[in-house]
Amino acid sequence: TKFARWYTPCVVIGAVLLAVIPPLLLQGGWSEWIHRALIFLVISCPCALVISVPLSFFGGIGGASKCGILVKGGNYLEVLAKTDTVVFDKTGTLTKGVCNVTAIHPDRYTEMQLLELAALAESYSDHPISRSLKEAYGKEPDTARVQDVQELSGRGVQARIDGKMVYVGNDKLMDQIGVHWHPCHHVGTTVHVAVEQTYVGHIVISDEIKQDAAQAINDLKAAGVSKTVMLTGDAKPVGEQVAQQLGLDEVYTELLPADKVEHVEQLLKQVPPKGALAFVGDGINDAPVLSRADIGIAMGAMGSDAAIEAADVVLMDDQPSKIAVAIRIAKKALQIVRQNIVFALAVKALVLV
Repeated sequence: TKFARWYTPCVVIGAVLLAVIPPLLLQGGWSEWIHRALIFLVISCPCALVISVPLSFFGGIGGASKCGILVKGGNYLEVLAKTDTVVFDKTGTLTKGVCNVTAIHPDRYTEMQLLELAALAESYSDHPISRSLKEAYGKEPDTARVQDVQELSGRGVQARIDGKMVYVGNDKLMDQIGVHWHPCHHVGTTVHVAVEQTYVGHIVISDEIKQDAAQAINDLKAAGVSKTVMLTGDAKPVGEQVAQQLGLDEVYTELLPADKVEHVEQLLKQVPPKGALAFVGDGINDAPVLSRADIGIAMGAMGSDAAIEAADVVLMDDQPSKIAVAIRIAKKALQIVRQNIVFALAVKALVLV
């Protein structure tokens, strides 16, 4: 489309000039030069381009699908080829999203009572942290005891359990409801629990980094990506520890979904004019950021339907190392497209001469 915007007018103007200027200069021979101008138009018809360019993109999309990478269109392949900055979500993207409870620190209740409250409050949620709390509880939560459940985006959940309002979430939720909390010495995601306006303890959850996550960052650097960034809602020590282990350039922690969009807006301003920003995520909270980035990449196996729908590229096996593979395939496809354009125009030029 970009090519045709210039090619078509140039060819038509060239044909008109070929039909008019030589007869005027040579004072005659109109039929011969109009005939040549018509031949010029026929040869200039970009059949080879119209066939080869889309086929090159289809070849790239097909090659990517063989590797378990779903690219939703040729235009996304083109943007992928010029990716300069890759921004990651943490949970479920760079980490397995299979969290485990590593510590339970009650203030007023027993460990089992604290865990039971958290599991009941999170009984309707499908977030990795919610799943880990329910697995640690080890029983099917009695949902008949739970009422008025409300998920608080980027903060946690509140629910009425046995007639009492229970809050389960992060530091921001505790600050919002005016409950005094205390940090934990364990490194991990701290889930605080409050009943009515009383702090009753916290649970520490740790997530495991994916096996190929560190390799994925190295491969991206090798593929020409200049900056890798992680945006996460987790606490600062957790985010910084993961970023250090993986060798990421930048990390921003304790973010709400709206904060992630703001950070991506800022990062987009730093991308070079000919570069592009890719965001990689998996959760329903990542959908707005996936839409805002130049190209959105979602995890297909564990990712939410909203994230997969909003993304332009889907990694069907959730391996972050496939991002570098996708970029290499995109660059190869674009290289073949350029070769086809050069060959097609060279043949036309020879025939026209």
